[in-house]
Amino acid sequence: MMRFLFTFVLFISLFSNHLRAQATGNFIKASIGYGSSSSYYIEDYGSQDEVDVMGGGLYLQGEYIIGLKSWFSIRPYAGAIFESVGKDQNLQNQPQYKVTTNAFLMGGKVRLCAPIPWVAPFIEGGIGTSIGKFETFTPNVNFNKSDVLLHIPFSIGLAVGRHNNFEIGISGYFHPAAKQSTAVFALGYNFPLD
Repeated sequence: MMRFLFTFVLFISLFSNHLRAQATGNFIKASIGYGSSSSYYIEDYGSQDEVDVMGGGLYLQGEYIIGLKSWFSIRPYAGAIFESVGKDQNLQNQPQYKVTTNAFLMGGKVRLCAPIPWVAPFIEGGIGTSIGKFETFTPNVNFNKSDVLLHIPFSIGLAVGRHNNFEIGISGYFHPAAKQSTAVFALGYNFPLD
């Protein structure tokens, strides 16, 4: 993985004057999608207590994009995830296990984008905070708090279109304190400010 990242950054550094993907300048990005949370804590893998529990719902996010290079940008963001548990999650003779996140998200991330016109793959990472209610109730975890928690965002996707204004992506928000992660499939659009 490190070799791939090194090669990717080296390629972009050498050829960034000749290729363009995302434009430099300032943009606002609006995203909407579906988020699904699950617990990533499994103490006894394969035991009788292991259950597959997930919550899902609406994901909204806005980003202020500072495009420094055609292949590199800084992105402060604010968003929200509103999830509930499906009614089919109730197991026979078991308590109602659930994993949900209903929170406001804010933080910052950076993006590396391959400078390819029309379809540009990207990868993002950063750090942020979540303010809201988190429930992770499984056989091994009992976390139910309204709190401010650290989260780690990570995204991959494609910027598409003539000016790469449309985006299709998969994101992950990892909440270590709540022992849960949220996977998001989202569509976004960039509005130029310059």
